[in-house]
Amino acid sequence: MIFELLIVLGALYVGSRYGSLALGAISGIGLSVLVLVFGMKPGNPPTDVIYIIIAAITCAGMLQASGGMEWMIQIAEKVLRKHPNQIIFLAPLCTFFLTVLVGTGHVVYTLMPIIADISLKKGIRPERPCAVASIASQVGISCSPISAAVASFVVISGTNNFTVNNVQVIAITIPACLCGILAAALISYKRGKDLDKDPEFQARLADPEMKEYMYGSTASVLGKEVSKQAKLSVFIFLAAIGVIVIYSLFQIFGFDIRPRFTQTLADGTVKTTRLAMNLIIQIVLLTAAACIIIFAKAEPKKAVSGAVWQSGMVAVVAIYGIAWLADTYFSNYMSVIESGLTGIVEKFPWMIAFAFFAVSVLINSQGATLVAMLPLAYKLGIPGPILLGVMPSIYAYFFIPNYPSDIATVNFDRSGTTKIGKYLLNHSFMLPGLTSVIVSTIVGSILVRIFY
Repeated sequence: MIFELLIVLGALYVGSRYGSLALGAISGIGLSVLVLVFGMKPGNPPTDVIYIIIAAITCAGMLQASGGMEWMIQIAEKVLRKHPNQIIFLAPLCTFFLTVLVGTGHVVYTLMPIIADISLKKGIRPERPCAVASIASQVGISCSPISAAVASFVVISGTNNFTVNNVQVIAITIPACLCGILAAALISYKRGKDLDKDPEFQARLADPEMKEYMYGSTASVLGKEVSKQAKLSVFIFLAAIGVIVIYSLFQIFGFDIRPRFTQTLADGTVKTTRLAMNLIIQIVLLTAAACIIIFAKAEPKKAVSGAVWQSGMVAVVAIYGIAWLADTYFSNYMSVIESGLTGIVEKFPWMIAFAFFAVSVLINSQGATLVAMLPLAYKLGIPGPILLGVMPSIYAYFFIPNYPSDIATVNFDRSGTTKIGKYLLNHSFMLPGLTSVIVSTIVGSILVRIFY
């Protein structure tokens, strides 16, 4: 059992070193060793979750291809430039809500150089808003009704007798994560030396070429013209999210409007079931993607080459490989794991948050973390509300600063204040990341105690 666990961890470690698609593909090596060499019964790949992710990134990819996402970035930039003194709070809120709307944190790459530019020109140490904004862009994933993480939680919870929909999930995660982001912004408000007192920055400023590099250009998307089709694509996209939210709200208030189907079983019994919410999400998002193509003139080829589509498909492959590997291992040893952890789980069920955090450090995906660990948590007998409360703990890939959004943020900050330290872990994202996750998890756990 221990040797096979080392194979699982080894596959995850090697995959994380290569990054991108390799994380899912190298999980396939671990899976082949467990199944073909050791004869373990293969688990089940998370097909329902994968289908939702594909529908979501198809719709978001079309939004990007139509130019609608650029319009959303322009709106965010207007807010930031109107209130530059409050950028430490407004920047992470902008990146957070962009992710909530689109379902992926990779939408912020255009906004990050703008945040760095505004803060530098205002004399604010760019590390302060940039690091928190990068953290907030990823925190928003567990708060988006169309993200892989929320879809994973809803689908897996439904199969484990904890019926919850997307709106009910984000009703806990959004306020919890907002508290965490604001706490991270507060703790970063005076973090590091002011620019006029920072010897490293002053040394860069004394170099004429470096000064020109830092101050010579202005990052902005305000001058770009936004077409009517781009704006239309945003309205279509928001309408699709609104339809999903309406279905969920009607469920919450006891008026389920989902279509019903009758089925005659083999014994003659007539069974009536409602259309599953995960199927409604897929249908609505695919329809919205088609409408953006037809009415907003989005080019499918452009969507496929865009950052949203590419990052989304990387997530699909990662979740596919990691989740299948994890389910294979845990399903074969569930009885042993249950007997060893039952006592601990009964006394301290919230400790599953540490497991979520540790796995997220390894696999760099919140959706994959849930798909890999949530079924195990339910089989250990941890109640669904507790798991919902600790859901913010699935974000931990800031811990080792190798995630694309963090690396990009370091590069976008021309002042050099946002950086990865000499000892790897002493980087700009550690303090705001830990603060956000700890506060969010505590607040989320309190909220589920109140409402569940």
